[in-house]
Amino acid sequence: MIRTEIKKAVLKAVVEKFGNILMPEFLVEAPENPAHGDYSANIALLLSKILNKNPLEIAGILKENVGGGMWEAETAPPGFINFRLSEETLESEFQEILKKKNIYGKPQTTIHKLQSINIEFISANPTGPITMGNARGAFLGDVLANVLEFFGAKVCREYYINDAKSSTQIKELGKTALGRGMSYLSPYVKEKFQSPEFRKIISEIKSKNPRNMEGEVGFALTQKIQKENQVNIENIFKIKFNKFFSEESLYKSGLVKKIQAELKKKNLVYEKDGALWLKAKEYGDTEDRVLVRQTGEPTYALPDLSYHWNKFKVRKFDKVIDIWGADHHGYAPRLVAALKALGIGQDKIKIIITQLVRLIEDGKEVKMSKRRGEFITLEELIKEVGPDAARFFFLMHSPDTHMDFDMKLAKERSMKNPVYYVQYAYVRCSSILGKSPPSLKLWRASKIQIIKLLNTDEERMLIKKLMQFPEVVEDTAGDFQVIRLTRYALELSKIFHNFYEKQHVLSENLELQNARLVLVSSTQIVLHNILGLLGISKPEKM
Repeated sequence: MIRTEIKKAVLKAVVEKFGNILMPEFLVEAPENPAHGDYSANIALLLSKILNKNPLEIAGILKENVGGGMWEAETAPPGFINFRLSEETLESEFQEILKKKNIYGKPQTTIHKLQSINIEFISANPTGPITMGNARGAFLGDVLANVLEFFGAKVCREYYINDAKSSTQIKELGKTALGRGMSYLSPYVKEKFQSPEFRKIISEIKSKNPRNMEGEVGFALTQKIQKENQVNIENIFKIKFNKFFSEESLYKSGLVKKIQAELKKKNLVYEKDGALWLKAKEYGDTEDRVLVRQTGEPTYALPDLSYHWNKFKVRKFDKVIDIWGADHHGYAPRLVAALKALGIGQDKIKIIITQLVRLIEDGKEVKMSKRRGEFITLEELIKEVGPDAARFFFLMHSPDTHMDFDMKLAKERSMKNPVYYVQYAYVRCSSILGKSPPSLKLWRASKIQIIKLLNTDEERMLIKKLMQFPEVVEDTAGDFQVIRLTRYALELSKIFHNFYEKQHVLSENLELQNARLVLVSSTQIVLHNILGLLGISKPEKM
């Protein structure tokens, strides 16, 4: 990547001019204003404090050693080094797009190469359907997995089911199903209770008269609900998981007891008021946490700790990414502290918390599901607006911010709809290329330098935006900010639509026409790749 080459040249120049000094982390990025060049580095601003020199003076010294055939370097106040790419560099990268096609953007060496990464996401309430509130984590996890796989990592998409028979939630569900309480008597669950299939399951469990009758019944109902959810996840949400992990399996295998014993052995727990406490404060949490209540029932912390032990020590993942809802915000520090107590470093785990979503229609918040009267399911939302709009709209917002989902805009089939806008750019490319002459393939194989023919502002802006795709994907793989992909897709589409409106692709000048057709082909390749990573369909016509 060009950005990588610029960074190498800058590092080399610093060593040559100033020796092996402590090198600060500096940025090389495309400036918003094209007048400032194609790339800009802030290294001189950061070195000014270290070297006790004026940043513009440092930039001037480095500029003389970072030039070369790939670009021209210049300085700009207060201390930037700006780079303008040469025609040869533009041509070379342009040809890379045409050569690599669907693998354009994949690096030869990557930060995640050969790493095994577990991404756990959705993991919705096991006693109900997947709601709109789960959608942010659902699409975020799926796209993040796509990006990391694109970068060569071995990714396991995982869904964790809180279905332990001993948990209060599952037992309360069973109690309600047995007519011993009202905790879970919602329209959705009541519908399940009344089904002949489930009544038969209850009868079979009753005949066996297990010690934990309520837990067994709640567990059985949970399994039925989860099977329906799994069908929706794959067929409607278009997400394929590698593994659905049951919390109950942690108890069945004896791992929860093993971890509890391990914590006692390492003197990481103590008893107080009849409960078992983890010394979490010693490892970075704000206070110690209860692992086992006075009743002998574990809190969420103990099975979760066992679950992560399974990920790191049994299945041996190099990295674990957990995507949780807003209600888990205070829980992240205690899990990290507990893992640290067991010798698993904070760098091994990344927890992403998604914030709340409001559904807006005609300027008003929609609070109730028309069908169930209690919540809005993701299935209902997708059937209303379509899978592409649902996915793209959630991905347009950073997970750490609250968002309003504009129902009316999501259903609109016009250029105002962001996903329609991007898809239309792809369709427009296909339409133009469908009219291209048969001689285009032979012309592309010739030695003509296409860049020299594509010299208008609109053409150059489009070429340079296409070249940024590998960097966008690399940055996303590094910091997990998936919002960057939707922004890039919208920016690229805007520049392409502008090019199409201002420059006639079909021209009397055959060479210019063919060059522009190749540019359209390159745009289609990058749009194909970005839509693929986002999990958005690529329609043939609209």
